[in-house]
Amino acid sequence: MSKIYHFQARLSYIRVKYLFLTWLAVFVGSWVVYVQYSTYTELCRGRECKSIICEKYSKGIIDGSACSSLCEESSLYFGRCLSTKPNNQVYTGSWGDHDGVIKCQLNDILHYELGDELEPKKEVALFDKPTRGTSVEKFKEMVASHLKAKVGEQANLSSLVSLILSVADSNKDGHISLPEAKSAWALLQLNEVLLAVVLQDREHTPRLLGFCGDLYVVERVPHTPLYGLSLPWPMELWIPTGMRRNMDQWFTPSWPRKAKIFIGLLELIEDIFHGTFGSFLMCDMRASTFGYTDRHDLRLVDGRRVVAEEAFKQAMILQRCEDDEDCVYGVDCRASCDRAEHRCTAEVAQPNLARACGALKDYLLRGAPVHLQEELEKQLYACMALKGSAEQMEMEHSLILNNLKTLLWKQISHTNDS
Repeated sequence: MSKIYHFQARLSYIRVKYLFLTWLAVFVGSWVVYVQYSTYTELCRGRECKSIICEKYSKGIIDGSACSSLCEESSLYFGRCLSTKPNNQVYTGSWGDHDGVIKCQLNDILHYELGDELEPKKEVALFDKPTRGTSVEKFKEMVASHLKAKVGEQANLSSLVSLILSVADSNKDGHISLPEAKSAWALLQLNEVLLAVVLQDREHTPRLLGFCGDLYVVERVPHTPLYGLSLPWPMELWIPTGMRRNMDQWFTPSWPRKAKIFIGLLELIEDIFHGTFGSFLMCDMRASTFGYTDRHDLRLVDGRRVVAEEAFKQAMILQRCEDDEDCVYGVDCRASCDRAEHRCTAEVAQPNLARACGALKDYLLRGAPVHLQEELEKQLYACMALKGSAEQMEMEHSLILNNLKTLLWKQISHTNDS
């Protein structure tokens, strides 16, 4: 009798235990779904973005090459949400035969604000400039003045102004309407769009396909991020940083292909260092900033933290500081703090090349041929040791960059991956 009683008691205990575990699993699952849904609805506001843009277009306030496709023909589709911030909407998109990425701003872009980005702070209604009655010549002066503040005094400034005006003329009729000018002015405040125009004939930045207001479409890059594995955020919480770093290095292309991708990054750095329209700083060297094509050619997929060096300097000298940590733009563009003046200095501490070598050192060394390891490591550390702006050490900068390119090309030039 006691055995039967003991068995029934144990059975009841097991039932209660499994009932509790089932309830706990349902509770945790529901909480995860709720948090994921809340995060998605906060981050992914593509409908709101489209609604705002199309309302402005229907009222004749803005115009652009993508407006009719987005708002009238519905041939520009929003796909998967890629947004990481509510005010910067990013979606995969399809536009006719093109696979693109749609980017849209949900706050006003007016002036430089030091912090995560030298972009934007909400103050007044967007698309308020240029005003009605502004002549094309006056608009041209506005563009020239704005570009001069961003890229500094350049011999080719007039060519850059002409380039911007040709982009603003979205229907290519030889005239810039007021709605086209309003769209162009809003886009011109964005670092990424300026860079896309400046480097439109280069291969390492996605082409600007079209725009409507401050919504714009660029080419989609097939493989992003540069390396690593995307995991659901609950799993991310439980993986130690060191293990996560090692896991990221496991999911990479073969070494010859990594070498080709790195050479692409070196070529991009060359393009934006003393380029046709001035020098730019790449202030986010994380893997998520880059991607690559099926042929393993590097592409810059997030140019929001690529800033003209002149704009960086102007912002830095206005920034108050107590120590060097107060003088950081984006992720890794640092200046030093003048503690006597409590102001940041204007010069960047490390050039693009040094920060690129530091960010991708492990990526490039892992899997490298044994006979190449020592020389490659030596050159990468020499690269990482570069200090100050590239302009201050132009010869050393160029020598290190060319040595790295030569070393890598010599190793992969005979392979199919080159």
